[in-house]
Amino acid sequence: MQNIVVGIFAHVDAGKTTLAESLMFRTGMIQKIGRVDHQDAFLDTYDLEKARGITIFSKQARFRLKDVEVTLVDTPGHIDFSSEMERALQILDYAILVISAKDGIQGHTLTIWRLLEKYRIPTFIFINKLDQEGANFNQCVQGIKERFKDGCIVYDESFGIDFLEEICMLDDALMERYFNGEKIEDETLIPFFMTRRFVPIFRGSALKLEGIDQLIDGMNTYFREKTYTKTFSAHVYKISRIQNKRFTYLKILGGSLKVKDELEEEKVDEIRLYNGQKYVNLKEAFPGMVVCVTGLNHSRIGYTYGKKIVEFKQELEPVLEYQVDFNQNVDDYLMYLKLKELEEEIPELSIRFENENRKIYARVMGEVQIEIVENLIFERYNVRARFSDGSILYKESIENTVEGVGHYEPLRHYAEVHLLLEPLKRGSGLVFDSEVSEDRLEKNWQRLILTHLQEKIHLGVLSGSPITDIKLTVIDGRAHLKHTEGGDFRESTYRAVRQGLMKAKSVLLEPFYQFSLDIPEDYIGKAMSDLSRLYATYDQPISSDHRVLIHGNGPVACLKDYPKEVIRYTRGMGHITFVLKGYDVCHNPEEVLEKIGYDPLKDKENPTGSVFCSHGAGFYVPYDEVENYMHLESRFKKVKNEPIVQVNSYVSADGDEELKRIFKKTYGEYEDERYLFKRRDQKITDGKDALKKDLDSENEKAYLLVDGYNMIFGWEKLKSLARDNLDAARFRLMDILSNYQGLIHSTIILVFDAYKVKQNQGNVERYHNIYVVYTKEAETADQYIEKTVHDIGRRHRVAVATSDGLEQLIILGEGGSRISARGLEKEIDYALQTLRKERIEKPIVGQGQFVLDDLSAEQKKSLMNKGEKRDV
Repeated sequence: MQNIVVGIFAHVDAGKTTLAESLMFRTGMIQKIGRVDHQDAFLDTYDLEKARGITIFSKQARFRLKDVEVTLVDTPGHIDFSSEMERALQILDYAILVISAKDGIQGHTLTIWRLLEKYRIPTFIFINKLDQEGANFNQCVQGIKERFKDGCIVYDESFGIDFLEEICMLDDALMERYFNGEKIEDETLIPFFMTRRFVPIFRGSALKLEGIDQLIDGMNTYFREKTYTKTFSAHVYKISRIQNKRFTYLKILGGSLKVKDELEEEKVDEIRLYNGQKYVNLKEAFPGMVVCVTGLNHSRIGYTYGKKIVEFKQELEPVLEYQVDFNQNVDDYLMYLKLKELEEEIPELSIRFENENRKIYARVMGEVQIEIVENLIFERYNVRARFSDGSILYKESIENTVEGVGHYEPLRHYAEVHLLLEPLKRGSGLVFDSEVSEDRLEKNWQRLILTHLQEKIHLGVLSGSPITDIKLTVIDGRAHLKHTEGGDFRESTYRAVRQGLMKAKSVLLEPFYQFSLDIPEDYIGKAMSDLSRLYATYDQPISSDHRVLIHGNGPVACLKDYPKEVIRYTRGMGHITFVLKGYDVCHNPEEVLEKIGYDPLKDKENPTGSVFCSHGAGFYVPYDEVENYMHLESRFKKVKNEPIVQVNSYVSADGDEELKRIFKKTYGEYEDERYLFKRRDQKITDGKDALKKDLDSENEKAYLLVDGYNMIFGWEKLKSLARDNLDAARFRLMDILSNYQGLIHSTIILVFDAYKVKQNQGNVERYHNIYVVYTKEAETADQYIEKTVHDIGRRHRVAVATSDGLEQLIILGEGGSRISARGLEKEIDYALQTLRKERIEKPIVGQGQFVLDDLSAEQKKSLMNKGEKRDV
């Protein structure tokens, strides 16, 4: 019998655990439905879960559907335990997302949806609590389509007309079959469901068992057997301790696991299959099963035994760190070692110990998690702990590319490592690579260097905070035939990272919240004033039914205490919800760095210099002198070293003396050829192949590449149109550029971002006389334009219309000229007004009729005067 793993997710209080109870009851697994508010839910087994009425730790239950054994994983819904929720995603085959019909989509719901998209998990949506007063099913569905995607469709098992038409809108071939009268069956929809193009929406009340049977029928319809390899592999997703016994929870991904099998020199003593608190012992576990084993004392969450795959990387992490104090006399270091055991179960705690002040620090997601961890410490170790002096967790990155060199050569040891450190976009994390020929450094040494890069949390040199958004590439290295050991490369690798950071231009990053503030409209002035004071940015407020909704972003340090203030000044009628957006440039770096007072040269555990050998003894060389002693020549060619311009920073090309100054300083002198319109007389052929042929041509041509959405949001007339209908704004821009195309010698290529469209392969269309490019998945318009300018900028004259400061800088470097959004708008206005004058005063013989031809001279003159006073 096949095994399927299904996770159930929701924002807190949406009824997730109640739905799990209902599914188990309707499938005959339990005889009585427990209730969260009665503290007898089958899966809420921890005392604090019962007391608080929330799920804290993920748990599993089992039930059967036809020929399928289902493992149901119930996950926490509270944002403080979102890391625990994310870890459950590693083992899922399917997911059920529960949304309250009364509350609709909330901040944490969006986070869950984004993670389900990231892990590409086929999903069912269940709109719950339709029995409650204030529930609005249609409004909830509308919100789902607006915030998620059109593929979320209310499921109709009878395949009614509305359901079929909405389903067929997902695919042209499906639409054609439908209009040809062919029967559309469930089996046809399986590929759409498995790739998340189709997400069925179910409805009901879990508490009253309404809609549960329909959801079960849907699961029976869309579940499909998974294919597993014969080679053993298993993924660890959870670790727990019960009465000092260590348990490892894992999913079998291939082969089988038997009692007494060895996993990396550790023997499996016991295999348990859990169902709530109860379990049965197994002699052997098979693919698809989620089991709990004992005997593995070195397992860790996110690790895969057997078949080696990329280790799980947690996305949702704490942004607050607290000092852990104890209200009784205890050995601080002994307690640190005990808390490190707890960290195995809750990795986000990241327990650390500072030798100088003998203090313990832990990271937590919020106040509720603090309470839980304090209780766990008391239960496990009979010690009362208190979390105090909470502080923001900062990170660091760099703004330029540098080479870092590390050398380690005390007596009878030798290793040298050269790394290239390059800045990446925000949210990229750390990326590791090697570009060294095996002729220079053997593959095993290269792998060892990469292992050392990944095994450690590397600290920045501004505040001693972890680094992020950097690519670290091994570009050279050397070992000694006799004296090199593994630890030598560890030392030289760590020192190379630190030496490079000391040379680079570092930047301090802080965590940002994405917030939704919902308040009565009487308080909008107060709210907007507060948000500005708190360094937050926000979109245009949305008003409805005497309330105002404001979406925006702001530093966690400034916003973390604002919810209490909102409740106070709105007298409980307003609230704000947060979702962690990620890290960006700190709003007050000088103040933060002064308070932290970190000195990288005094950090003995993270040295910035290297150790060289002379006359049989090692000696220390400071970071800024390492290049004078290193044994290998630098392999870093400083061809380009562009400064990183932040996403929200723009440089205007209309008043771009600063841009010119930056470019001149970086690249040297350049020829600035402003783009001016000329009459066009060349012909353009149609199609995608025609564009490729145009671009590949060796004959000099002129091209104008236009960043579509940059124009739409840079031209006021299109921006206002886009607020109501983005498609209308897009086609309006295409029409304007088509008119302009008829006046100039350049071929116009209009580029639109389509990088967020899953499975999108990109597309090139002809719209009248211009090319329209929709970029492929994971490719932005900026990237397409940069690539095109790079490919053809030396053969053809290329101009790019954009107001993105970084984009303008790159274009200059690739040999293209540039014009801002506002500049292009002015030029088109001028060109079309000039055309009006010429067509009114000097009609061109032999061309097609114009509407103006039928007007009298007085009418033409009046129209011309009006045209010059308005936007084209």
